[in-house]
Amino acid sequence: MLIKAVLFDLDNTLLDFSEMKHMAVNMAIRAMIDQGLDMDPDEAFRSIFETYYEVGIESDNAFSEFLKRRFGQVDERILAAGVNAYLRTKPSFLEPYPNVVPTLIKLIKSGLVIGILTDAPRLKGWQRLCAIRLQHFFDHVITRDDSGAPKTGGLPFEYALGQLKLSSKEVLFVGDSVERDIKGAKAAGMVTALAGYGTKDAEEAILAVQPDYILSDFRELLDIIGM
Repeated sequence: MLIKAVLFDLDNTLLDFSEMKHMAVNMAIRAMIDQGLDMDPDEAFRSIFETYYEVGIESDNAFSEFLKRRFGQVDERILAAGVNAYLRTKPSFLEPYPNVVPTLIKLIKSGLVIGILTDAPRLKGWQRLCAIRLQHFFDHVITRDDSGAPKTGGLPFEYALGQLKLSSKEVLFVGDSVERDIKGAKAAGMVTALAGYGTKDAEEAILAVQPDYILSDFRELLDIIGM
């Protein structure tokens, strides 16, 4: 197998986005309760994530929309406490998964092209890359704003191949989601590796799609490529 480029999803592939989101929301809830939010913390957590799933996981308005839906209005003191706690907590949990940095360095030194293909908006994607200090590592960073479509539709994978100017069989795609990552990459003809350490997908879903490889550790990429 001659791999010339490796494309990575960002969230839950290079960094633990889910853990960061959960911890930051929990700290926001504590801060809002301190400022008068009369609500059980577990109920608030469920309600905020329900709001995120409706308005978008990247939305900057989720907390205000949560308060508006729950109470019919927004108390700016409670909102400010929540937003500030969220923003204070977020950087503490934005770190690459184990072995990401040394593995990427070895891939770069080998002469492989490496890139990002993410559903994150351009600004949010770059913010997270800068936060984990990987903003200079990649030859290509393709966000949803760049490709113009979500990965579930398949178009971003074709867009990425056009940017790389390589055949699909020369590209290895690594992602954590069967639906968003593996299906589209396989349909485009890429070699696929599921980030098993970051996936939330059930075993049945994984078996149904059959990624070419399943990673339990990021450094296993080196074995796949033959390094």
